[in-house]
Amino acid sequence: MTTSVSPLGTLTLPTAGSGPYALAVGPDGHLWCTLVHAGRIARLTPSSGRVEEFALDSPDCGPTLVTAGPDGALWFTRYRDHRIGRITVDGETRSYALPGSAGGPYGIAAGPDGALWFTLTNTNRIGRIGTDGEVREFLLPCEGGFPSFLTAGPDGALWFTLNQANAIGRITVSGEIRLHPLPTPGAAPVGIAAGWDGSLWFAEIGAGRIGRLTTGRAGVEITEFALPEADCRPHAVAVAPDGTCWFTEWATGRIGSVTPDGMITEHPLTHRNREPHGLTFGPDGTLYVAEEHSGISRWEVHHAA
Repeated sequence: MTTSVSPLGTLTLPTAGSGPYALAVGPDGHLWCTLVHAGRIARLTPSSGRVEEFALDSPDCGPTLVTAGPDGALWFTRYRDHRIGRITVDGETRSYALPGSAGGPYGIAAGPDGALWFTLTNTNRIGRIGTDGEVREFLLPCEGGFPSFLTAGPDGALWFTLNQANAIGRITVSGEIRLHPLPTPGAAPVGIAAGWDGSLWFAEIGAGRIGRLTTGRAGVEITEFALPEADCRPHAVAVAPDGTCWFTEWATGRIGSVTPDGMITEHPLTHRNREPHGLTFGPDGTLYVAEEHSGISRWEVHHAA
């Protein structure tokens, strides 16, 4: 199976230089995007291409990753001011302070226990916040691991990348933690997403590879797919319904895909310096890419046997 894409255009955001960073589909069927440089959240209506922005209480809070929550709202990390944010589908916002200071909340995902789970890059912890705002934190069994992205796995646990510890971690909802080292030194994993077949895909930004983790009777197995340019800096990943993993290459201004059997394709953006980060599929199968130095590009995905 091979894949290709056709560009459908780039949506310009109302605030220039706002820094589109991460994307998620909301319970309302809209696309929601963090604007890391402007301290705003954007809402995109797929049917019309209309983009609206909602200002947060601090323009310097650094909203980064975003996810749909179990309460019908969107939840996101505020990397620069050490808070977790929440926005309803009507645009009402609030935020929750985290214990300590400068923890660097980054990755976030809804867990199977009805709470939101997040990474704290600077304090080597995984956090949990209930929809009532109650926070718990779990210390990781390594120093300076720099936990980055995380996702809900098919096994009822949360899986996360440890960028500096060169490992993939797993935490249960009760706080039990296990780490799985990567075979390639200096891989520096970042983005991670669950596949439809129970696998987990992740980006190795340091090694220019895409990884796939599976579990079974033999334990955890990790397969790595080397990309054509080792310094392309793959960052975020999203898995299509057909099992293909799509990813961004922010250093070379491309998006790419890799099938479960290892077929790799790459597609350049309009300009190399647009620095793509987050990406996700809309309800109609359109691929949306947040380009930090541009806007939100849209792509029609084609599949061939």
